Amino acid sequence: MPTLTVQYFAILREQRGLTEEKLTTSAATPTVLYEELRARHGFTLPANRVRAAVNDEFVAADAPLRDGDRVVFIPPVAGG
Repeated sequence: MPTLTVQYFAILREQRGLTEEKLTTSAATPTVLYEELRARHGFTLPANRVRAAVNDEFVAADAPLRDGDRVVFIPPVAGG
């Protein structure tokens, strides 16, 4: 199972209470990982409202995750 570094921003950081954490997971894609984290931490945003970046690049929801990846979940941002 891969060990990943996950970073949180905005509402996800507030709901998790952390900016970053390392975790080992069986999740193979960003969407599966987000759903796992959503269930564990009670995130209120559904997966289709969150973008994922892996190693500083936006990726598709079904992109493969590999050991050592840095995953960033980015919620919608309001401008103004």
